[in-house]
Amino acid sequence: MTQVDLRSPETALAPEVSPTACLRLGVLISGRGSNLQAILDSIARDVLPARVVAVASNHAGVLGLDRAERAGVPWYVFSREAYPSRRARDEAMAEFLRYHEIDLVVLAGYDRVLAPAVIASFHDRIINVHPSLLPAFGGTLHAAAEALRYGVKVSGCTVHFVTDDLDAGPIILQRAVPVRDDDTEVTLAARILAEEHKALPEAIRLLAEGRVRLEGRRARIIPARTD
Repeated sequence: MTQVDLRSPETALAPEVSPTACLRLGVLISGRGSNLQAILDSIARDVLPARVVAVASNHAGVLGLDRAERAGVPWYVFSREAYPSRRARDEAMAEFLRYHEIDLVVLAGYDRVLAPAVIASFHDRIINVHPSLLPAFGGTLHAAAEALRYGVKVSGCTVHFVTDDLDAGPIILQRAVPVRDDDTEVTLAARILAEEHKALPEAIRLLAEGRVRLEGRRARIIPARTD
């Protein structure tokens, strides 16, 4: 069992660490954890210079925690009911991430908005994957359905930095998928999710290689060296 006991006196705040070529990832999930699995698989194939060192969920008993367990990754459930407020829950989660000396926080299907204090604690070190081509259809858990209702011809996913403005941080990567005439919310969401599984590890790799440069609200991708 790799669930962390946060009541232990050893869970004092860890000292700040500098990012390295092998990023220490803290992944936040809420359900199946398929994006978490995509990250773990990329690491196992040696195409992603990173390591998942902690997983946090706001729901107990979800498949994503089983994935963390099988990978031997410490995990903890931060259910809303266990804390007096959302802020208290999120501050406990931030302490958990600091304890594990996280370089980058990855929201991989996390279905809640983080408290401003958490975002400030990991300034420019939190990324999220959203199932639309932002800024279109941001701020919703049903982006595929909204895309179909609007009648767009192209949808997709976006990996972006997390800021206090919901789904409005600098965009790192986007991947597009066509919207077919016979699409349903289920079929479109499935094709978008398949692209998320590629885009999220790719964005983490770019960050690990130091190839993402923030310029205002733009995240510029620096070309790889060829020498």
